[in-house]
Amino acid sequence: MSIDIKDIIKPENLVYQKSSLLTDRVMHYCPGCTHGVVNRVIAEVIEELGIQEDTIGVAPVGCSVLMYNYIEVDWHEAAHGRAPAVGTGIKRLMPNKYVFTYQGDGDLAAIGTAETIHACNRGENMVMVFINNGIYGMTGGQMAPTTLQGMKASTCPFGRDIERDGNPLRMTEIVATLPGTCYVTRHAAHTAAAVRKLKKALLKAFDNQKNNKGTSFIEVVSTCNSGWKMTPVQSNKWMEAHMFPFYPLGDIKDV
Repeated sequence: MSIDIKDIIKPENLVYQKSSLLTDRVMHYCPGCTHGVVNRVIAEVIEELGIQEDTIGVAPVGCSVLMYNYIEVDWHEAAHGRAPAVGTGIKRLMPNKYVFTYQGDGDLAAIGTAETIHACNRGENMVMVFINNGIYGMTGGQMAPTTLQGMKASTCPFGRDIERDGNPLRMTEIVATLPGTCYVTRHAAHTAAAVRKLKKALLKAFDNQKNNKGTSFIEVVSTCNSGWKMTPVQSNKWMEAHMFPFYPLGDIKDV
């Protein structure tokens, strides 16, 4: 006799209730990856605000490329780095929609630097979510603009050398200086407390869009345990010890 797991585990007894916006598809992210947590939080925010039918997400190339499989809202895929430009077009054509982009550091801070800077400078009325794990996660662990000094990657196996490779890029501090950004903040998602703060920031960002305040920019300092060659637990500890001092958490700009 087969037993359905739903007959054993009752939804009303679960501590965590899955958002109705999340699909049942198995996520492609590596075990321990921060992306899955952030995907869940975004789904919860959209559901709680009751804006599912009015939300359009833009996912470009990178680990975020399949995000449209996991959250039940309208989606548009963008070329590598072009999500802010695509989001700009969508928002200007449909100003009453909630538009957000979801991008990694290799996408937003490398090939898409120009699109990011100019969208923020213009103050496009949308939310930009920036996942910063300091490495190219999908394509083999190459050095990214956000790779820390001394941090190893496949293209800098002995560690990032400032004289040779330049300095790590603090994109969040850069966009905070631009007049079009209304809310610029940096968070993480490695603990329950961090997730609660991230969710609060996302709620604020979508509310800013409702009130036509301009660009809300949320960086999430993240791990890539497969690219970093660490276990998920080791990755979280390394992130706390090395990423947070260079990328400190908290609000940078709140107009």
